[in-house]
Amino acid sequence: MHELNPRFTFDAFVVGAANRLAVTAARTVAESPGTAYNPLIIYGETGLGKTHLLTAIGHLARQFVEGVEVEYVTLAEFVELYQAAVAAGQTEALRGRLGRADVLLVDDAQFLTHRREMQAEVLRIVEALQGANRQIVLTSDRPPGEIQELDDRLLTRFDGGLVVDIDAPDYETRLAILKRRASERAVPVEAAVLEVVAAVRLRNVRELLGLFNRVVAYQAVSEVPLTADVVRQLLSAEAPPARIAAASGPTPQARSADEFADFLSGVSVTVQAQVAVWRTRVTDTIRHWAGEGYRTERLEQLLRQDVPSGVDRAIREYERDVDRLRGCQRAMARVDPHRMSDPVFYDPDRLAEADDLVQATLREGRPPPGPSPAWTMEQLITGESNRIAITAAAAIVAEPGEAYNPVVIVGPAGVGKTHVLHAIGNALAMMPGAKVACLSAQEFVNELLDAIDGDRIEAWRRRYRDATALLLDDVHLLAGKERSQEELFHLYNVLLDQRRQLVFTLVAPPGEVEGLDSRVVSRLEAGLLAELGGPDHEIRQVLATNRLKARYPDVEPELLRYLAEREFESVRALINSIQRLLRAAESEGAVPTVAFARALLEGTSPLARPSRAARTSGTMALSSAAAVRSRDKVVWEWPEPEQRVIEELS
Repeated sequence: MHELNPRFTFDAFVVGAANRLAVTAARTVAESPGTAYNPLIIYGETGLGKTHLLTAIGHLARQFVEGVEVEYVTLAEFVELYQAAVAAGQTEALRGRLGRADVLLVDDAQFLTHRREMQAEVLRIVEALQGANRQIVLTSDRPPGEIQELDDRLLTRFDGGLVVDIDAPDYETRLAILKRRASERAVPVEAAVLEVVAAVRLRNVRELLGLFNRVVAYQAVSEVPLTADVVRQLLSAEAPPARIAAASGPTPQARSADEFADFLSGVSVTVQAQVAVWRTRVTDTIRHWAGEGYRTERLEQLLRQDVPSGVDRAIREYERDVDRLRGCQRAMARVDPHRMSDPVFYDPDRLAEADDLVQATLREGRPPPGPSPAWTMEQLITGESNRIAITAAAAIVAEPGEAYNPVVIVGPAGVGKTHVLHAIGNALAMMPGAKVACLSAQEFVNELLDAIDGDRIEAWRRRYRDATALLLDDVHLLAGKERSQEELFHLYNVLLDQRRQLVFTLVAPPGEVEGLDSRVVSRLEAGLLAELGGPDHEIRQVLATNRLKARYPDVEPELLRYLAEREFESVRALINSIQRLLRAAESEGAVPTVAFARALLEGTSPLARPSRAARTSGTMALSSAAAVRSRDKVVWEWPEPEQRVIEELS
């Protein structure tokens, strides 16, 4: 359960024909909680504004009803809270908190599927809230009747309220959304341009905003304002792709009645009227705290004495230590809820150990992996093939979490996605108080598996939820990994709500990656999609010049021009070719020339012979790259037999 996103209000929600009924019902329950539609269920596909509307209800309710208590929770978070409460023996405390809410907002109710225990718990809460005239609102990606294996009693409760849907926005609504977003961002976009963008039929609002971000990015790098015709051409060249989606230690328990009776018998205690007052009080205190699951040896020692002194003081000290233990347990709940059930938190005589455990757990909270210092913004070379990505990088460094969020960098292997990602990360890491998480998707999965295996999932989540920016490389590697995608989905929502910067890289647009969850795809498509291609002429020229002149300051311009004009599928392929050229030239003891480069890269002309200093007493077979193959023979290999030269050895 967390605070409401301050940006998600009714004022910020664009109303159209596809959502008007849902908005009207939402306003009604916000203005008069528990009196009109209870429960209210809002359903629709992902990306249509259900969470926005749910949050807006909470904000408006607080404005209309003084002192109203609003609780917002996703179904996944509720499952985690309930499991932690069961482990800690605190389910009644959790029920009490939710039962006290005047307005309970539950997101993603479709995840009740196949969870009978959670359905029973939700039914209990719904009945309690309805009985007290308290409002409950739920969202789902499907109507209640289509949630598989939903308890009939719960379905009956839902059907007794109001079920409304949100559909994809029509043209007028899409245009209104675009105009509002342009106004919010103070971006000067011609009305005709917005009309062209609004005319594109998209599945949800997130895709619409993602397309708008792309248009804004094009305008940012364009020397002249974009016109409707230019945007129309851009959109026809970049039609939205079709989505291809694949779809703790033992808990301390109170002693049983038999165990407690044995204890009483062992210390010869009865609760009859003839027992001394102090003994009755100690016995009652033991019964109470033993029932709460706490060890009571300290109090039991009092019963073993004939006439103990300071009974009242001893009981006060015991209860004070219990309160301190509970404080330690609450601190642990914030750090790692799975450790809340450790026996140390139920033994007042181990108070120091409990405090030490909390402090040690706090120290374990290391920061997430950061960006590699090897890649910086200063090293980036700008060309037509990467101009949008680098422009977006500069914008988000200037305004983290505000300019473009998220940014999704797409391109095949070797075109520089990782460089741009880490360069952004290093720039963000320089800011005061920054905690930048920058890692590959495979590292993300490995860390998650380690956290699950070590029962440290909450500590792992906290590491990333505290980050000021999340930069995740190769997100396509999460395809088919359901738990990893679910964790990324929730982490994305938390960080976006806090306006933390998000940057991702993939080898293809999100909708074209088979095996990515539709919720993840939807959120990635809501950002700016910046595509990277193979290095263009400008990038090839700069890279070749920098790397060759660092070794050969007087390298001939023709060689640089040759490398700049030669096509390479990726930056990596270009760099590898340059490095290969340098190694071959060094091995040959020659200065690289155009002819030398052609012989090496194309095999169209012979290489220069190496100096005699490279010869040995035997014969060697040297390839065109002068690699040693044999110490017994030397054969100079030329492209054509008639060009072969045989040299006699001295």
